Amino acid sequence: MPEHGGNLARAAADFGIAEDQWLDLSTGISPSTYPVPDIPALAWQRLPAEEAAFKRAAQEYYGTESILGVAGSQAAIQALPRLRPCSRVTLLSLTYNEYAHAWEREGHRIRKAMADELDGLIGETDVLIVCNPNNPTGQVIQPQTLLAWRELLAVRGGWLIVDEAYVDVTPELSLSSRTPLPGLIVLRSLGKFFGLAGARVGFVLAEDALLSAIREELGPWTVSGPSQVAARCALEDRRWQVQARADLRAASERLGTLLALHGMQTNGPALFRWWQDERALAVHRALAGEGILTRLFRHAEPCGIRLGLPGAAAQWQRLELALQTSIQPGS
Repeated sequence: MPEHGGNLARAAADFGIAEDQWLDLSTGISPSTYPVPDIPALAWQRLPAEEAAFKRAAQEYYGTESILGVAGSQAAIQALPRLRPCSRVTLLSLTYNEYAHAWEREGHRIRKAMADELDGLIGETDVLIVCNPNNPTGQVIQPQTLLAWRELLAVRGGWLIVDEAYVDVTPELSLSSRTPLPGLIVLRSLGKFFGLAGARVGFVLAEDALLSAIREELGPWTVSGPSQVAARCALEDRRWQVQARADLRAASERLGTLLALHGMQTNGPALFRWWQDERALAVHRALAGEGILTRLFRHAEPCGIRLGLPGAAAQWQRLELALQTSIQPGS
């Protein structure tokens, strides 16, 4: 399987530091998990048919009626390639690596491109996959550009798949409310912004016929009962969402400023910072030696690291001290 962040067991083995001693900044998951209330016992006991309240909360949050709950967006990522004949699939050269893995495994033809090349490749593409904002680079493609590409693809029966895992802090970039448009597939997740990655709750927003095909592919009971309860509460809690957006923006700015003090000019959405530099491997190793795990992208040119947000004050202090040890300020 492709490599992911959060692999503390491997980091512990590589650097000789026990798993419970790490500060894990490798995942891009919010350090402020939504405070899920007590789960009713019935949610554990019943088979998890999709609850009406769960679906309604998702429809209101994402602004569309055409929505299907799945066990994290990963379930959709693996199912979608099985619903098309062999296709020409274009995706960014540096993006979430599960997409290339899933589509190649089903026999599709993969082409990777830079963002400024995508416009010229639409005519030679059947499926265009875009993470917006992109993971790990944080690059953003404006909604009007995506919609223009969608129109060109849909005329030929093509798909535009937009993974919006990191869009919740900047909802103005989202295409969720534009579904169902022909050929448009939007994937959303509760893992990052709500900090509920362990609940495994995601959504596919698309035309009803495609949602039915995905439902048939995945089978019944895709989202557990307790996860539906947690998701409904999180999606309905507007006050928490507003505060979380403000807190995450402030934390991202703080992290960017801290890294800049040590010569690391970064960018990214609110949930992580991206630094691409020939020194990235050395910094990744130095921080790991201090028990701080970042996500290394060694195949980027030059390689880069993604740093998630610390949470508690002690975590910020620990990162600052590690940077002082690892990198000279202003270097």
